[in-house]
Amino acid sequence: MNRIACSFFSALLLFPALLPALDEAKLAAIHPAMEAAVKARQAAGIVTLVMEKGKVVHFDAAGMADIGKGRAMEKDALFWIASMTKSINATAVMVLVDEGKLSLDEPASKWLPELAKVKLADGSAPEKAITLRMLLSHTAGIAFPRRAPSDGAISLKAYVASLLKTPLAFQPGSAYEYGFGPTVSGRIIELASGMKYDAFLQAKIFAPLGMKDTMFNPDDAHRARIARTYKMDDESHELVPGYNPFVTSDASVTHMTEPAGGLFSTAADMGRFYAMIANHGELDGTRILSEKSVKDMTTPVTAGGKQLNYACGWQVNIETQRVNSQMPVGSFGHGGAFATNGCIDPQSKIVTVYLVQNVMVPDSGKPKDEFQKLVMKAADIQVAAPPTIKKNKP
Repeated sequence: MNRIACSFFSALLLFPALLPALDEAKLAAIHPAMEAAVKARQAAGIVTLVMEKGKVVHFDAAGMADIGKGRAMEKDALFWIASMTKSINATAVMVLVDEGKLSLDEPASKWLPELAKVKLADGSAPEKAITLRMLLSHTAGIAFPRRAPSDGAISLKAYVASLLKTPLAFQPGSAYEYGFGPTVSGRIIELASGMKYDAFLQAKIFAPLGMKDTMFNPDDAHRARIARTYKMDDESHELVPGYNPFVTSDASVTHMTEPAGGLFSTAADMGRFYAMIANHGELDGTRILSEKSVKDMTTPVTAGGKQLNYACGWQVNIETQRVNSQMPVGSFGHGGAFATNGCIDPQSKIVTVYLVQNVMVPDSGKPKDEFQKLVMKAADIQVAAPPTIKKNKP
């Protein structure tokens, strides 16, 4: 071996980050696996994307975006990402934390005075002030209301005002209940920044990262790229069109900008967002967040003295509980109501994005698990099996 070759391999040993982590031949197994899932009617169509250290190493589409029209799934298809929005919302909060305009642990009533007036069901005042950390981690006591905002009928300001009239489900910081705390934090973003919520996201996150296909209300051109939502018919067991509450009758009918779940996006856009987070808040020379804010935002919180597998807008794999069973402990991301998912392994800086539009489709989580399993296999990362949960005998 010549001197140049020796120097090259010595550098690889000294700097493991230079070593190729993902086996392209093994990544090639993803497409047939997703096609098999489509054939098994676990989804009509699927888009998968993998990034490593900020670079796309796999990007593929399988199946159909619209079965009835014979429209094949394309890599640039638009999806309602639902609760994946929560991670973007939390990032927007942290942008203002970095700017010194917000704090995660001060009383959030400093920016939204109505929070100081909330009560519990018995009419008593909370023992602790609600903070932004509580709002973002679903530990504030603001649970799901029975109603939902209708198309264009209510503003974020008015909707948050209605949420705060509902009694808290529990003492702030004492428990966890998935709800609309993130929505309230979105209104605080408006108050602290002096900007409309969607305009703030566009200026501070989407435009700097080149996320040109991420929005709350798609225009006509983007609507043509929306993947159809599907459910499984009880009798025929065929996939049939399902209802998507965020797809309005036409582009002129806009929906409320819902910080907890209103965004539409593509795999490429979400990949860039996750790659920025995986790289400690910076991508391609553009810094969105400080490294400190990324760490703070993605660290699991505690409630009632118990560690949760939820951080500020992010679901986290912890030793005792896995959100993404095929990803390592310490990885984090978020899923969406229609089976979409994004996940980051911070150690390897591997990002996975899995987009479908399923509602009430049996086994709809299996293709995502298989996809992430194949990615980890291609990275030669051994993922321990999730802990067995013992069920109480009847």
